Amino acid sequence: MSIIKTKELNKIYDVETIPVHAVNNVSLEFEEGEFTAIIGPSGCGKTTLLNLIGGLDTPTSGEVFINGTNITKLNSREIIDFRLRNIGFVFQAYNLVPVLTAKENVEFIMQLQGISKENRESRVLQLFDQIGLKDKLNNRPGKLSGGQQQRVAVARALASKPKFILADEPTANLDSKSTSNLLDIMLKLNEVENTTFIFSTHDSRVIKRARRLITLEDGKVVKDDIVK
Repeated sequence: MSIIKTKELNKIYDVETIPVHAVNNVSLEFEEGEFTAIIGPSGCGKTTLLNLIGGLDTPTSGEVFINGTNITKLNSREIIDFRLRNIGFVFQAYNLVPVLTAKENVEFIMQLQGISKENRESRVLQLFDQIGLKDKLNNRPGKLSGGQQQRVAVARALASKPKFILADEPTANLDSKSTSNLLDIMLKLNEVENTTFIFSTHDSRVIKRARRLITLEDGKVVKDDIVK
């Protein structure tokens, strides 16, 4: 069953009155449990497509359905609430709150959801065990390496038990060892918990692990391959 469906999705930017098709008539479906990479050259529309799927941007035309909900029809308040309860995000720049501890950064989403303190504590401990950072719970981001910060960002994305995770160039700032560790964690979560991951990336290390590769050029899907 498809958990995400895009229908004739377009995003057009006017650059000094010249229209640029960042996403050009993209129709795709994603199933639960996918580990998929959206790839292509810089400027091909990868991040824009991910932002449209995640409701962080609005299409010029077309529709995005998540578990049957047409998110392009939601107003600004509704889309914020929908993202909070259905979608996890991992960004290239980590986006952790510097004044909060690693534990507090992960808890924050659950606080917004109104989850009880007891359940938050239990979920945080479970997640930090999965990402291998139980000894870093009380460290602030500035006391963590880049790889550790990105693992905390993954835990934060998973905290609310979202339907899927959108990861925008999550390994771009990481060295080879940190990238390998992060991808191992993501793959384990995918295989053990059936967590769906959709990446935008040009990193060959991510591409080698993906089981589906969607190639964009000039905002269009030019290939959609299942990797065996």
